[in-house]
Amino acid sequence: MSKILFVMTGADHWTLADGTQHPTGYWAEEAVAPYEAFKAAGHEIVVATPGGVVPTVDKGSLAAEANGGQENADRIAGVLASAAELQQPVRLEDVNLDDYAAVFYPGGHGPMEDLAVDADSGRLLTLALESGKPLGVVCHAPAALLAATKADGSNAFAGRRVAAFTNAEETQAGLADKAKWLLQDRLTEAGVQVDVAEPWAPHVIVDGNLVTGQNPSSSAPLAVELLKKLG
Repeated sequence: MSKILFVMTGADHWTLADGTQHPTGYWAEEAVAPYEAFKAAGHEIVVATPGGVVPTVDKGSLAAEANGGQENADRIAGVLASAAELQQPVRLEDVNLDDYAAVFYPGGHGPMEDLAVDADSGRLLTLALESGKPLGVVCHAPAALLAATKADGSNAFAGRRVAAFTNAEETQAGLADKAKWLLQDRLTEAGVQVDVAEPWAPHVIVDGNLVTGQNPSSSAPLAVELLKKLG
């Protein structure tokens, strides 16, 4: 079967407007739900991070209340612990898109810190979009699209319809007033069309080969759409 590239944040914090560091990383469900779906379909997964650092899971995403109860929280933690790919990431800088059939970016606040300004990630996203290969990006991971700039300075994703973590959700999560910037606003400023649905409800947008999801609950349905494109 095919190889799928998971591009994940290498950050373990998000710098807030007052300069303090909010502990974060990637959001567990957004990695686990697609990971399980892709593995069940027989695909191989390779994780890439900036510098090849082992990605940090946001502790909050392992809490019972974030996973519909302690039983599922324990199950998700178990999947992460047993996923060898997460412990052996390759360097994002060394990735060759030709080696992969699809690319997926899980979220969490981590991408707001590093992938939003990572030129290597930006180039990879631009190539993936142009290649026609399935490209999935969920929740806060669309922050990475901000680094996908073309030679003329415009954004490679300008004019595309996407779902991403919304201002309303950031407000309800209690971090909007502490953030340096909000994802929905910054994407809109870059010319990306953000399609906003109800907070926390699954919401997936398919625009050509680009598949995006609004929040953690969108990660499983996003994986389904990506698998359809892999045939």
